[in-house]
Amino acid sequence: MRKMLLAALSRVLQGPAAAAARPVSRVVVASRNYADFASEATFDIKKCDLHRLEEGPPGTAVLTREEGLRYYKTMQTIRRMELKSDQLYKQKIIRGFCHLYDGQEACCVGLEAAIKPTDHLITAYRAHGYAYTRGTSVREILAELTGRKGGCAKGKGGSMHLYAQNFYGGNGIVGAQVPLGAGIALACKYFGKDEICLTLYGDGAANQGQIFETYNMAALWKLPCIFICENNRYGMGTSVERAAASTDYYKRGDYIPGIRVDGMDILCVREATKFAAEHCRSGKGPILMELQTYRYHGHSMSDPGISYRTREEIQEVRSKSDPITLLKDRILNNSLSSVEELKEIDVEVRKEIEEAAQFATTDPEPPLEELCNHIYKNEPPFEVRGPSQWIKYKSVG
Repeated sequence: MRKMLLAALSRVLQGPAAAAARPVSRVVVASRNYADFASEATFDIKKCDLHRLEEGPPGTAVLTREEGLRYYKTMQTIRRMELKSDQLYKQKIIRGFCHLYDGQEACCVGLEAAIKPTDHLITAYRAHGYAYTRGTSVREILAELTGRKGGCAKGKGGSMHLYAQNFYGGNGIVGAQVPLGAGIALACKYFGKDEICLTLYGDGAANQGQIFETYNMAALWKLPCIFICENNRYGMGTSVERAAASTDYYKRGDYIPGIRVDGMDILCVREATKFAAEHCRSGKGPILMELQTYRYHGHSMSDPGISYRTREEIQEVRSKSDPITLLKDRILNNSLSSVEELKEIDVEVRKEIEEAAQFATTDPEPPLEELCNHIYKNEPPFEVRGPSQWIKYKSVG
């Protein structure tokens, strides 16, 4: 015992010099060499079904490493944002209508990859993904869902009314955005701009009479408009087979050319949109795209989504056709990235979503006196009648 105490005392007295003399074990971390990754890869993609077209989009697509990582991160961000929205809704932090986009990420990301920032886009109420791809931040989207002042519509629009530069919503009336989209395309043509409008609607809205009226005007005036039907197989709780005598939505324009696209494959969507955009820019008039896709959640948060389809059906689509998994497998199998690098992206995305959710739950709600602001842009302030004639609000642009 005495020897042990003396030895311990000796080590203390010797101090750090003795510690420095002892051999130190080192952990060597191998640095990633990005030169080991391929710069690009070429993939065979599903050919599109054509209507009134002799040739369609190509059957192959080139994906660069940079594009692959960017698409992967964007799709993961949208997926995580929608899952966070689901969580916040169930906590009663998000209220009212809320239509989630998870499962359909390849559509919005693929479309955006094929057009210019100066082009225009309008869609229905399942709009979160498009708001993000058009440039709205996650925190602005989530803050809008929670009705906060920092939302992209100042907390006054909610889930169905998100807006960004050259993005016109977010529209709550079924099918009503389609004539508006044709109007935007008319403006593009009228002002002589090399711009197009992507006008989106769902399979449920595809039976609306106003859509066929819009087809007619767009074809007559050769408007630079891509009509895009996102066919996720169910209009609310009704399958397309029960709602439509013809489910060939890409042929619905009759005299307007159409293409049917695999909407679960981002490369198919991108190449088809490039083809459609070139068709419109060359002065040939409108074209119709049908994106065959699938939503994992119900129609809205009030719909559990399993009364008209089975859990097994949803799981089969997840396991065989998930758009993010498909892209991830292509990236890894062709040495465009590594598992570790994609995991780093996943961690980064989760952090961004959590920070955005924190902002969306702590940012203040807009005060009552701002209720009528932003009715018009760049207009002098004016009074707006409230719930009764004695209550007045001032509107500031």
